[in-house]
Amino acid sequence: MKDKRTSLLSYWTIRYFAILCVGLVIIAGSAAYWIMNTATDSRLQTAGLLAQEMADRVIVEDGQLRIPPNFDKVLGSRFQYFKFEKEELCLIITDAQGHLLYSFPPMGPEDVQKKLTDDLSEARDSRYTAVHAEIMDGEREVGQVALLQTNWALAYSPNQLLLIVVLLLTLVLCGWFTLYSLSRRLARPIRKVADSARQIADGHYDVDLNFETREREINELIGSFRDMALRLKQLEEWRAVSLADVTHELKTPVTSIKGLLMAVREGVVSQEEADEFLDIALKESGRMERMVADLLNYNAFSSGSLEVRSDRLDLGVLVSEIVYQWKLADEEEKLKVSFEARGDRLTTTGDALRIQQIVVNLLNNAVQAAVPGRPIELRVTVLVDAGHVQVRIADNGCGITGQEQSRIFERFFRGEGKKKRIRGLGLGLPYSRLLARAQAGELRLEHSETAAGSEDGHSGSTFVLELPYRPDEANRGEGVAATASHNASLPGKWKPGRLAPTIRRSR
Repeated sequence: MKDKRTSLLSYWTIRYFAILCVGLVIIAGSAAYWIMNTATDSRLQTAGLLAQEMADRVIVEDGQLRIPPNFDKVLGSRFQYFKFEKEELCLIITDAQGHLLYSFPPMGPEDVQKKLTDDLSEARDSRYTAVHAEIMDGEREVGQVALLQTNWALAYSPNQLLLIVVLLLTLVLCGWFTLYSLSRRLARPIRKVADSARQIADGHYDVDLNFETREREINELIGSFRDMALRLKQLEEWRAVSLADVTHELKTPVTSIKGLLMAVREGVVSQEEADEFLDIALKESGRMERMVADLLNYNAFSSGSLEVRSDRLDLGVLVSEIVYQWKLADEEEKLKVSFEARGDRLTTTGDALRIQQIVVNLLNNAVQAAVPGRPIELRVTVLVDAGHVQVRIADNGCGITGQEQSRIFERFFRGEGKKKRIRGLGLGLPYSRLLARAQAGELRLEHSETAAGSEDGHSGSTFVLELPYRPDEANRGEGVAATASHNASLPGKWKPGRLAPTIRRSR
């Protein structure tokens, strides 16, 4: 099917030009009508003056009319002076009884009857207009001069018509040139942006849009598109690197498990070593299982297929239980965890299971950021601030560099120090932030400092989970749920054990 779309330049130029022509035609028609009426009035006045002058030149002697000898010469000079065309004008002089005394061009009495009405006051032919002037003898009318002129000669002038045509053509050409120039100026950057978009669609992100225009909107469009192209290029490079990292992270435990199992099957190790190899293979398979689970959870949540509940929760009690159970699974001897809930009813709405996933992930990350040889200290605080219930988790780990702080919530991003020490996919923090936002909350890094950037040599990070504060719902006398799977009320202290199956440590 043939594409019937036209270019922006042609589309707007043709339509604007058509509108311009219609407007100019209306203006020219109105101007021509006004000029015709003005010219008709002016020429009628001029014809009246000529008729009166000719009437004054007729000689009256004893009540009789006589045409002077030089009348033809004077009439010809007046025609030339007033720029009357002789072919379009007729002069008739009659006496009081209507008898023809003089005519120009020469004609007989019967011709006069054809040109004038019986009372000699109007022209019989509608194509002519008659102007009269009385010949007076004192106060007595003794004759009249009738000057007939064609309506065309009265209304139109070749010079005026030429002026109107020239002005109309000049306005049309100037308008068309202006519209064409403006449309072309507007279409050129849009065309370049469209070509760049087509280039990006083909997989080439190095677009050439290094130019600016005076139009603010067009300039903003070009700047935004240039930034988008640069961002897409970075994302494409990041995707390739991330795919390589994910492939490497998944391939490493598979290769390790395969080598260990082959060694056991071939019998190249002793029974004690074989048991150790199997234990290592189980741990590697567990790590790989967790990485695959992270991928599946993240993809499920991104596609909207992961359900997030909205139950009323006492966040202080819930986080206390999460920290308690997480500490039970602790394998670190040098780990100190302090918990503080500032308030009695720190109620919110959310999904207890998803909140647990966020808190556990933050606790695990804090342990992974530990500085070798330094006891691990974690401080977990739940409080109300600015209409939100906050869960603040602070550690004394190695901290996050300033360059990496802006990227820690990007998918598959892992800091250089973490890559060397711990295997993973870099989905923990992005997934936790998605879970927080799905519950009308937010997860953010409030503060992080490395030992090199600290004045006193201390380091560590503080992450904050914010959820909406619902104090009005806590005072209705209804129970406050502590988990997403149990809508049970809490008469006193939360009973440990209900969240234990979901606690796991990322080692």
